[in-house]
Amino acid sequence: SIEIANIKKSFGRTQVLNDISLDIPSGQMVALLGPSGSGKTTLLRIIAGLEHQTSGHIRFHGTDVSRLHARDRKVGFVFQHYALFRHMTVFDNIAFGLTVLPRRERPNAAAIKAKVTKLLEMVQLAHLADRYPAQLSGGQKQRVALARALAVEPQILLLDEPFGALDAQVRKELRRWLRQLHEELKFTSVFVTHDQEEATEVADRVVVMSQGNIEQADAPDQVWREPATRFVLEFMGEVNRLQGTIRGGQFHVGAHRWPLGYTPAYQGPVDLFLRPWEVDISRRTSLDSPLPVQVLEASPKGHYTQLVVQPLGWYNEP
Repeated sequence: SIEIANIKKSFGRTQVLNDISLDIPSGQMVALLGPSGSGKTTLLRIIAGLEHQTSGHIRFHGTDVSRLHARDRKVGFVFQHYALFRHMTVFDNIAFGLTVLPRRERPNAAAIKAKVTKLLEMVQLAHLADRYPAQLSGGQKQRVALARALAVEPQILLLDEPFGALDAQVRKELRRWLRQLHEELKFTSVFVTHDQEEATEVADRVVVMSQGNIEQADAPDQVWREPATRFVLEFMGEVNRLQGTIRGGQFHVGAHRWPLGYTPAYQGPVDLFLRPWEVDISRRTSLDSPLPVQVLEASPKGHYTQLVVQPLGWYNEP
């Protein structure tokens, strides 16, 4: 388990993490999701011991590791750009962490060979053991990097945008593979991403961050369907915003009215947010489709067509 307690981090006068607290149970895979500058990578590096917090504590399985050096935290770290040793074979890259352990902890050569062979089979690269990184595809390199991180049996596995440098199809394949591997091994892991689909597909829990704060930390489906803040709603996919007023059981937009089907307790000005699939388009104005629009663009997207529409006279009619 990982306990993040009241973590603050400043670079000079710039505060990048604002009193972050988060508990991650053992065996859970958590995504730190947010735009650039949200603080997600800084938080990951603090968990790893690659950065030091200004204040606060990090605990692994109840033990405070806040002042421990990165090498003493027993954390596996997978970088976006693999960080493989170019002069070493796939086998030797995976074995590296084992060969540099202190002598009293280092397995013998036979044990190292057995472990690396098992890891190669696990990441489906046994046939490439003697190749060098330059002879591998991006997806294969990332599997080698993951196997190398797992070789030392880390308490925690951390991944910094592990699929960011790969093309779309390879990313999807590796996401499924990582999820299956996690189900098999049940390691505790945290990964950073700015990709909403990646976070919701792979993680048990999604932590949405913005400007050094946690906006929401929930199961992927809950983050998607029940956003805790306006930022989460707007960040988790495309959304349309309508400005209007609730009066009685109707939503008023200029001279147009939209029946709500009930009378909310709140009456007054509101912003109404709708996902694209929550909007129906009709050829004629009706009770269910009271807001006239002009279609500006129609873009085929395979199994659906995306429309860009412009309101017609919503707010300037008497």
